[in-house]
Amino acid sequence: MEQKTTGITLKDKIGYALGDMGGTLFLGMIGSFLQVFYSNVLNISMNRIATLRLVLSIWDGINDPILGTVADRRPAGKHGKFRPYMRNFSIPFAIMGILMFTRIPGLNPTQYLIYAYIIHIIYEGLYTVLNIPLGSLASVMTTDGHERSVLSTFRSVGSGLGGLPAAIILPLFVYSATADGIEYLDAQKLFVSVSIFAVASIIIHQMAFHMITERVPPPPKEETHNFIYTIRVLLKNRPFLALCGCSMLLIGANLYTQTVYNYLYIDYFREPRLYSLVTIATHLPTVLLVPFIHKLVPRFGKKRLCAWGLLLSTAANTLALLLRTANPFVFMVYCMFSGLGGTFLNVQLWALLTDALDKQELLSGKREEGTCYSMFFFTRKLGHTAAGAGSAFLLGRIGFDENLLVQAPAVSQRIYTTATLVPALAFFLNFVIMAFIYPLGKKDEEKIREDLKLQRAAQEALAHTEAPV
Repeated sequence: MEQKTTGITLKDKIGYALGDMGGTLFLGMIGSFLQVFYSNVLNISMNRIATLRLVLSIWDGINDPILGTVADRRPAGKHGKFRPYMRNFSIPFAIMGILMFTRIPGLNPTQYLIYAYIIHIIYEGLYTVLNIPLGSLASVMTTDGHERSVLSTFRSVGSGLGGLPAAIILPLFVYSATADGIEYLDAQKLFVSVSIFAVASIIIHQMAFHMITERVPPPPKEETHNFIYTIRVLLKNRPFLALCGCSMLLIGANLYTQTVYNYLYIDYFREPRLYSLVTIATHLPTVLLVPFIHKLVPRFGKKRLCAWGLLLSTAANTLALLLRTANPFVFMVYCMFSGLGGTFLNVQLWALLTDALDKQELLSGKREEGTCYSMFFFTRKLGHTAAGAGSAFLLGRIGFDENLLVQAPAVSQRIYTTATLVPALAFFLNFVIMAFIYPLGKKDEEKIREDLKLQRAAQEALAHTEAPV
């Protein structure tokens, strides 16, 4: 009896959303508070933080392809091929997340920097171990294009929900005030909050493991994995390369604004607790649009919706730069329109990626989701690096002093400029890639799926022919 490879359930969708939510609980804290923790609590200089992020990028370049290949070579067991990673690695991942926000009393800034290197390198390795299998799951949960689009939406919702607590709830609890009324990031309050998030992350990952079903069977015979050959084919896969660029710029812009907006509301608007409302304003359009996106995709196509949305985000950030405002609530309006434009790519990115991976299988004749996703994940890490190292480098260049509770007025003005100019450029470049470089429209996606169906049927028939009687 032929195994059913479609028919995802609500349980699958929620489980897939939870899989990303468990990781983005920490990703949200890193984007919103880690750099502020390093600079304002541990007193590590911005130049050293920028170097730290660059070193981590080199480490990711080494571990991502290795771990992706390991995931591909791991045989499918009774719990599937990719699900067990969430069960096995969620606890050490959460422990490293806690240690990353731990302030050990008595250390000097140089010793804190060494500690940050050690913990962050281990944390990034564990995050990769969790995230590469998660990205590969969609292709083994269903072969149906519409169902993959639905999974992409649920994953985006899970990712968004996972990032919200750090950006919305934590700003209300992790700040204390001096006798002069100057608010600062309280290391003890932050540690307690991160510990609570760590427990939640473990529970969420375990729930995801139990809720997801892998339906697509492994290849009819064991495939040999040639990493060099896979990379050569990937370099010919234009949809994949375009999405790598889009994803890198998207996550870079999102994490950059998470970090710099925190400094913006501390030093420019002088209202750090309002940072939580910025996140609400940015993500509110996503919440409102999600129920309608699947009605828009069949009509306009993923490519067109994403491209025009990115152009809107470009316009919103450009207006925020040119029509400079000292009102924190007016700035939130700009954030809302920027979030509205980015919603389409945020929600449909994983569906676009599964189309690109289908193209990869069509080109190579092999299913190597882990290796391919590891390379995609590496480009996302480059976005992380650009956001972390870039924001630290720029803040250092404009005169940010980590030893001051309140920055000079000229520095605060420059923070506003960097908070609006950089995302405007990133969203514009993303628009160009999606509109003019990414090649797959609706008809192209349908043809790839039909050709792939025929190719798989031919491979299965050949495997049966070669099987011993």
